[in-house]
Amino acid sequence: MKLSLSRKCIHFPIHPLKSKKYCILFLIFSYFSGIGAGFLKEQIFAFSNESTSARPSPVNQNSVTSIPRTISCALPDLTLSSEGNWGLSFQEEGKTPVGNASIQELASMDAYYAQDTSEKVLYLTFDAGYENGNTSAILDALKKHQVKATFFVVGTYIDSEPELIRQIIKEGHTVGNHTWHHPDMSHISSIEDFQKELDYVETAYKNVTGKNMTKYYRPPQGKYSEANLQMAKELGYKSFFWSLAYVDWYQDNQPSKEEAFSKLLGRIHPGAIVLLHSTSSTNAEILDELLTRWEEMGYHVQPLENIISTSSATVQQHT
Repeated sequence: MKLSLSRKCIHFPIHPLKSKKYCILFLIFSYFSGIGAGFLKEQIFAFSNESTSARPSPVNQNSVTSIPRTISCALPDLTLSSEGNWGLSFQEEGKTPVGNASIQELASMDAYYAQDTSEKVLYLTFDAGYENGNTSAILDALKKHQVKATFFVVGTYIDSEPELIRQIIKEGHTVGNHTWHHPDMSHISSIEDFQKELDYVETAYKNVTGKNMTKYYRPPQGKYSEANLQMAKELGYKSFFWSLAYVDWYQDNQPSKEEAFSKLLGRIHPGAIVLLHSTSSTNAEILDELLTRWEEMGYHVQPLENIISTSSATVQQHT
């Protein structure tokens, strides 16, 4: 077949009847391709909402206006890039989910989302944006099971709940840094501004406890960049994401006990860093039974310091 070329396009000399036939076929193909593309888009969006764990810590509606009151849940980066919105894809029950970055990639920046292990160990963490009357029940359950957890708090929580902060420390738990204003830290480009968000919390903590704060950092909303993680590392911080969480932060739409157990039992895996919100009434209600059922599955909870020491030993073995 000969082609006649013009500056704008390529002309294919086709018989008029055949031309109509091809046009009809092309229109049919385009129509169904459009439907297919729309369906595919919907499925990807649905997968993103189901698999993501990136989410905000709730903030008190009566808290200072500098803390954002409404933050949308972030969707995972399906390209699995090493920065962006933290997200997870659960591909096999009982196995570590795939994150935006691998355990090895994060390790170079003193960051963690799970431990690479077959041992049935897990790490329990709570994000605390404000007090909602549920922390005492959570602490009671932790004490009953002799479990040590880490509470990542925003600065205003320390100011408003000094007695709870002292109780958390007294009972052997760790308080981590969730920044003062809960901003999108990935938009902060200078280490000076980055440091301010952490320093304010450190100062408030020392004023309340008389002690230096443990340098554990959790990026607000799960938003981060490699530069941010390097900044945190330079400031002596270890950064912690998570490998298991569920939608528990909407105060007016708390999950049922059945919904909570479906996620927290069905997706547990060796080496998991679990994120729960201490504002959740569902979490306060189920925590005792949840810990019991994890124990029955053979899991035991360790403090976050354990994942640091074991991960460091693993890195040294491979260098």
